[in-house]
Amino acid sequence: MSISHLWSREFLSKRSILWLLFICNALGTIYGYIWYGGQMVDTVNHGYIWQVIFVPDSPTASLFFCLALLLLLYPPKRLGSALFQQFIEALAVVTSVKYGVWAVAIIFAGQAQGDVLAWQDWMLVASHTAMAVEALLFVRLFHYRWTALTGAIAWTLLNDTVDYTYGVFPWLPGELYDDLSAVELFTYLLTLSSGFAAWIFMRYGNSKRL
Repeated sequence: MSISHLWSREFLSKRSILWLLFICNALGTIYGYIWYGGQMVDTVNHGYIWQVIFVPDSPTASLFFCLALLLLLYPPKRLGSALFQQFIEALAVVTSVKYGVWAVAIIFAGQAQGDVLAWQDWMLVASHTAMAVEALLFVRLFHYRWTALTGAIAWTLLNDTVDYTYGVFPWLPGELYDDLSAVELFTYLLTLSSGFAAWIFMRYGNSKRL
């Protein structure tokens, strides 16, 4: 099987491939929420209940991607449902790219300042890289347009604002807490960059093969 065929639209749209990715991402989503369990409990104990939704960034991005895959498997027939599908797809791309890149960058930034990486860190590097890559691969199957993409970017910027206003951002390597303002700026810029990538792939993803 050639590389071009492996990443072709026809191959990616096979139901067996969609189901396989759904199962893998669903397992990763569950693991991600378990991973954030301690921080979610801490947020409930020391913050406000409504803030909890903004805590598990990566598993929520993976959840959006799972929903996007389900909507490819079972396409909606009503206009309202189709618009909902576009919004979920846009969220899946923007957040998967954003948090996939963010997690890898933060892990290596911590290592550069002296953090010692464990096997879990390398597992996170692999899984978060896969998040970003699969989202951009599947853009060619998605249907979102400008309105949905704008909404997805706005939601992600809101998430950033809540994270750094109320201190519910993902726990960082200890070495990075003295660089929190730089991490915050990087996070906002990465949201905008991920939105731009989602727009580029929206325009050209269906006409070119990766």
